[in-house]
Amino acid sequence: MTLAVIQMVSQDDIQANLDTARRLLEQAAEGGARLAVLPENFAAMGRKDLPAVGQREARGEGPILPWLKRAARDLRLWIVAGTLPLPPDTQPDGKPCACSLLIDEDGERAARYDKLHLFDVDVSDSRGRYRESDDYAFGEHVVVADTPVGRLGLTVCYDLRFPELYSNLRAAGAELISVPSAFTAVTGQAHWQVLVRARAIESQCYLLAAAQGGSHPGGRETHGQAMIVDPWGTILAEQAKGEAVLLAQHDATEQAAIRQRMPVTRHRRFFAPATPGPAPTEKL
Repeated sequence: MTLAVIQMVSQDDIQANLDTARRLLEQAAEGGARLAVLPENFAAMGRKDLPAVGQREARGEGPILPWLKRAARDLRLWIVAGTLPLPPDTQPDGKPCACSLLIDEDGERAARYDKLHLFDVDVSDSRGRYRESDDYAFGEHVVVADTPVGRLGLTVCYDLRFPELYSNLRAAGAELISVPSAFTAVTGQAHWQVLVRARAIESQCYLLAAAQGGSHPGGRETHGQAMIVDPWGTILAEQAKGEAVLLAQHDATEQAAIRQRMPVTRHRRFFAPATPGPAPTEKL
């Protein structure tokens, strides 16, 4: 089964971003992909009205969700829709979550993951201060779902720094894990590749690490380096900056062999549940 990871340089124009994402998803489908992962904030970056954007989508008044369902149906493609600022299903008028949706090839929602770990961090870049919890609510649940390419665990960006979440996903049967991201240039240069590879090696899962890679409104710079990494930690495909569609094969037989040769889940003696909590604020 072919997997696709997409890198974008999203701006604050939603329709232009959707046009770009559609073009890249078409390339993924033409390359034989059954599942494609879009990056965090694929539909908009740098807007100050993202919560309002999410409320419109939740009320059925926005362009993003209809576009997403149509793209999945037209291309017969399962899509991990990066993140959208959607209110919780149980609180339609509540504070939005950084929500990653899994859409099946019929355009139906197969799973929803609300980001557990919010990026409340000081970074030595031109922006300096990031406080996602000012705008978003913490997610509460670990999410896995069955897809044609294997059992998929859903995560987002800053989640990469919390290995207990990935242990939980592996325990829930994950074979692949999506990581739509928008790592800052500073933190990405320091830690992105090693974190993605480490989470793949620890969980013995394929890591589908979509990314934003370039300059965005408000002076924000993202690291890029979208990757597909196999359960041995081998980088199967990557892109430094700019737009890209990365393709790789999911080899279920080799994955099973890796897990049999090195049965780490049977050897584990400590197991911590994944729980949301306050993010660190030290300078990076």
